[in-house]
Amino acid sequence: MNQSVIKALKLLNYFSPETPELTLKEIAERAGIPKPTAYRLLSALESGNFLYKTKENEHDSKYRLGLKLLELGQLVSDQLEIRSIALPDMQKLAADIDEVIHLVIANQDEATYIEKVDSSRALRLNTRVGKNSPLYLGSGPKMLLANMSGAKQKEILRGSELHRASENGTINKQELLQELRLIYEDGYAYSIGEQDADTTGISYPIYDYSNQVIAALAVSGLSSHFEGDNLELLKAKTKATAEAISRKLGYRGPDF
Repeated sequence: MNQSVIKALKLLNYFSPETPELTLKEIAERAGIPKPTAYRLLSALESGNFLYKTKENEHDSKYRLGLKLLELGQLVSDQLEIRSIALPDMQKLAADIDEVIHLVIANQDEATYIEKVDSSRALRLNTRVGKNSPLYLGSGPKMLLANMSGAKQKEILRGSELHRASENGTINKQELLQELRLIYEDGYAYSIGEQDADTTGISYPIYDYSNQVIAALAVSGLSSHFEGDNLELLKAKTKATAEAISRKLGYRGPDF
């Protein structure tokens, strides 16, 4: 990580309930750096809304923690709540079907895997808790993207080419947008070999109390397991588990 970024982030540690407001001079002294250097780092944090300036004069400035930290803190809190609520149901589903279970959320313009339960099968997937992925690759990320507004979808997909993970080539954006519409209408997402070769994934949405999709429950395994009657069984059990988690989060159904 860039050393300037590290130095800037370390300045946030000097704020506390006992010292919610600090002057430029106080921060520079605590960090052991010149005031001009401290001012430059603080200005960078201020521009990102990590700090805000409460007072400025020709002699000194005062700073408080910014609302961006509240936003990020709430995001972490929500993630921890979803994880703790979802994990028992994920473990039960994994024991029942013996496939890999993921919990995926949208994080800015990416998807983040925040929980995972492995299967007993000899299967290695390119996933881990904390992994970020493009929102257009894999059943879980695509389920999240499908439930965003059309404007948000186009904003995320605008710009550079969309590259596949497990094979060469690019993704046609118009075909992807059409697929996202089908995912939204069908209520589940399906992917084959998009993140790992010879694997298939299916995902269902997890809703909160306001009927918003806040996560995706994804089941992944060897493609040979996701065929015929077994595929229908996996879909039914995954859907039921996603609904059970949603109701624990306060979801009461589409009519509320």
